[in-house]
Amino acid sequence: MASSVAETFSDKQRVARKTTLVSVAVNAVLVVLQIVVGVIAHSQALIADGVHSLSDLVSDFVVLIANRHSGAKPDADHNYGHSRYETVASLFLGAILITVGVGMLARAGTRIANLDDIPPVHASALAVAVLVLMSKEGLFRYMLREAQRVRSAMLIANAWHARSDAASSLVVALGIVGSLMGVRLLDPIAAAIVGFMVARMGWVFGWDALQDLSDRALDEAAAADLRALLLSTPGVLDVHEMRTRKTGDLALVDAHILVDPLISVSEGHYIAEMARERVLTDARVLDALIHVDPEDDMLARSVASLPPRDRVAAALREALAARGVQVESVTLHYLSTGLEIQAVLAPGGNPRALEAVDLDALRRELGASRLEAVKSLAAHT
Repeated sequence: MASSVAETFSDKQRVARKTTLVSVAVNAVLVVLQIVVGVIAHSQALIADGVHSLSDLVSDFVVLIANRHSGAKPDADHNYGHSRYETVASLFLGAILITVGVGMLARAGTRIANLDDIPPVHASALAVAVLVLMSKEGLFRYMLREAQRVRSAMLIANAWHARSDAASSLVVALGIVGSLMGVRLLDPIAAAIVGFMVARMGWVFGWDALQDLSDRALDEAAAADLRALLLSTPGVLDVHEMRTRKTGDLALVDAHILVDPLISVSEGHYIAEMARERVLTDARVLDALIHVDPEDDMLARSVASLPPRDRVAAALREALAARGVQVESVTLHYLSTGLEIQAVLAPGGNPRALEAVDLDALRRELGASRLEAVKSLAAHT
């Protein structure tokens, strides 16, 4: 299972690097084209879109850095790995978009307040806007397809960032068309709309990342899937207190499983290991911690008030020894209904001694809810 998680990280890193480098190449060309032609053609909207593309370049480098660190193995400082680097990167992307968007809005407001100073827009701005629109839409479709294939929230966020660019480029193209038709106000209005779209997208990404950093749980459907996996494990009678929390694109799972209270510790551990293995087959799970309960501790009363093993075992051995019976081993079951005791008697000794023991009276003396005494298997060999 560890190798499966490692392969998932490796695939994500490879796809992230490839798609991000493609985005860097496309945006580098578009930034130069948009800003240079925007200045020459006197289009504030095209310049704003160019600044937007420049923010894409910055975000692409953020993704590359986060991608490099998020796949690192757990260490002494990060016992659960470094998956949240992706979430931090998404939060940073959101902050970049909000900052750029607010800046665009402020610049557009200044231009609208000084309409008489706006020179006419040249037709070359429209040609570049259409080219940018086609490029960004194609980039979005490519990046989203790859991001969904490896289930990376950070890469999906980056892909939708490209789609926001395509949408803003459409608005820019419409603004430039209006400006070319003599309505100069449309160019700065288009720039303002782009700024609003960018800021809103940044808020959505940032808020979503902030929720994940605040230990947001998996959605109800995903949690139900994990609960079903646990319940399908042989030996698991029920599941309660199941909790999940996001770490990057994956989740950590904590759950209490209910097992037969009279089985051995080793069998309970075996069932827990099997339950954990089943949960880890879900690609959304990074790791799982399974707690074994003999009863539903959400409903059962605490057993902390019951006497400890050494006191019970010593009292039992002493009481039976006084009646001529030796004890080989003692098994205790701490349940909300009371303490249940099973004593295995040592082989040999007087076989009639046990018959003289009033087990019910001894049970009351020990404060147990049940007392059972059985002969050792060694007595029959």
